Amino acid sequence: MRHGFLLVNKPTGPTSHDIVAIVRRVLPEMHIGHLGTLDPAAEGLLVLAVGAKALKVVELFKGLPKAYEAEVHLGAVSTTYDREGMITETPAKPGWEMPEPAAVQRLLNEKFTGKIAQVPPAASAIKIGGERAYRKMRQGRAVDLPPRDVTITECTLVTYTHPDVRLFVRCGSGTYIRSLAHDFGAALRIGAYLSGLRRTEVGEWKLQNAVAPERARWTDVLPLKEVLKSFPGIIVSVQEAKDLSFGKNIAREVVSNTVAWHEDLPIAILEPTEDGKAHGRKVL
Repeated sequence: MRHGFLLVNKPTGPTSHDIVAIVRRVLPEMHIGHLGTLDPAAEGLLVLAVGAKALKVVELFKGLPKAYEAEVHLGAVSTTYDREGMITETPAKPGWEMPEPAAVQRLLNEKFTGKIAQVPPAASAIKIGGERAYRKMRQGRAVDLPPRDVTITECTLVTYTHPDVRLFVRCGSGTYIRSLAHDFGAALRIGAYLSGLRRTEVGEWKLQNAVAPERARWTDVLPLKEVLKSFPGIIVSVQEAKDLSFGKNIAREVVSNTVAWHEDLPIAILEPTEDGKAHGRKVL
């Protein structure tokens, strides 16, 4: 068995949990989770943590940047900001004309690139008073989500054939591409919703290296030694490994999130103590 990460090409339709269930069956391995969900209507790269040790290091990969190919349909809005919601046509007012591609790109650069305030969709999993926003929406109750700052490092117009636009978006964690599509339509004064979404990158990993979930094999799992190569690490002795397993500090100087390795496997995530030792913040 290999502990590590698996790059999966998720199709549209199944939930991220469905994909985890498929991979659990085909490997087989029960200790599998994901680094971040994809909506059922979305497709593309889903990174799975495979094996108990891999699941324990997922916390080190929170907030990874992501990249998407987004299909946006103009001239209509959706209650969920995507094709899954109730769609209402929004015909252009007399005299309205779609700006030229160069003008559209300027709009994307000015309003949808950099640090921006974005209101998440009402049909989202964000909690309001301990309750998911989408549940309140489905029950017909008012959903009032405050704007939050997100970072979009690139928003490029790829193609435009009215009424469909394709965008390439590179963004920070927490960005809702559905909200971007909705806000883009509002800025154009024509309305829009997200009609298709493919995630192409998560951190350093790319969709081109992903496998179909039903074809996953152990040889496709990236070993933890490769997954954790960007984090500082130390090799510990047998006694140090035993001390860490019992919650004891070891006499080593480390920086935050240092990985302790023993016999080619990560055994702990270390933090420095005030007296210059290493503490096992999480024993793997």
